[in-house]
Amino acid sequence: MKRPIAELLGTGSYAPARVVSNAELSKIVDTSDQWIWDRTGIRERRVAQPNESNACMAKAAAERALEASGVAPLDLDTIVVATCTPDRLLPSQACDVQALLGASNAAAFDVAAACTGFIYGLNVAEGLLASEQARTVLVVASEKLTSIMDWTDRTTAVLFGDGAGAAVMRRSTNGRGILSTYMKSDGTLADLLYRPGGGGAHPPDEQMLKDRSHYIRMAGREVFKAAVLTMAEACDTALARAGLAAADIDLLIPHQANIRIIEATAKHAGLPMDKVFVNVDRYGNTSAASVAIALDEAVRTGRLTSGMKVMFVAFGAGFTWASMVVQW
Repeated sequence: MKRPIAELLGTGSYAPARVVSNAELSKIVDTSDQWIWDRTGIRERRVAQPNESNACMAKAAAERALEASGVAPLDLDTIVVATCTPDRLLPSQACDVQALLGASNAAAFDVAAACTGFIYGLNVAEGLLASEQARTVLVVASEKLTSIMDWTDRTTAVLFGDGAGAAVMRRSTNGRGILSTYMKSDGTLADLLYRPGGGGAHPPDEQMLKDRSHYIRMAGREVFKAAVLTMAEACDTALARAGLAAADIDLLIPHQANIRIIEATAKHAGLPMDKVFVNVDRYGNTSAASVAIALDEAVRTGRLTSGMKVMFVAFGAGFTWASMVVQW
């Protein structure tokens, strides 16, 4: 087992106050609480109000992570923001977050890996710390998915929610930190989960509004299969690279997309569900923010405590997938 280079000092998260239940959603789209619960394990999700921007949610989560870490904004060397729903395409979401925090000493940039973004961001931060390009890094994952979701499409409308999570990282000095990492992608499957319009290839215009191509599109069954297979592979690889067995893991924090995917991933990894952190029932799929919010909740509720070994795993549009084992 390698000696950790980087550790997570503290975490934070933010969720909008507005809760949309399955019952309320069934008044908008042809569905029901039972239909959604049986297929996804979701009961409700958080929805940002018009005045709750991606950057504002990111700032709130970041401030809580900084407070938990005892780090001031001016101490930050780098800010990495993982998101697929930035407030604007130019400049990066990270630069807006930097401005809101007053972190004037930090470089700032985005990572675009959809639901896998937080783990990708932690990987980037570890690299910056290992190469001594940074001493203190803030990784934020923030999503306002309901702003790019078609509320009349039952395939996607029942799944997504808004929120943000964050972690502060520094070089490890006490044996705590990242034990192994794994990242992979397969761009040939991109059209199974994507947003066709709004970019340079299909810029905003009247036709985009007519064909509703600015909304997320998903081939649910195919995505489900790919998620189960790739998250299983990611768990196996992270464990092997850490030199650990499933029995050594005290807590698994998977991407909160669907309870069926979570159960299948845990089963393959050989972990009982009482070792798996689940909050998909209350937040839905918050994409990049998913693992970050779950991590912060696990810490603040005492599910994850010092000395435990925790594994993160996620799958997202791209397709992308990643995993990480951390000595907490």
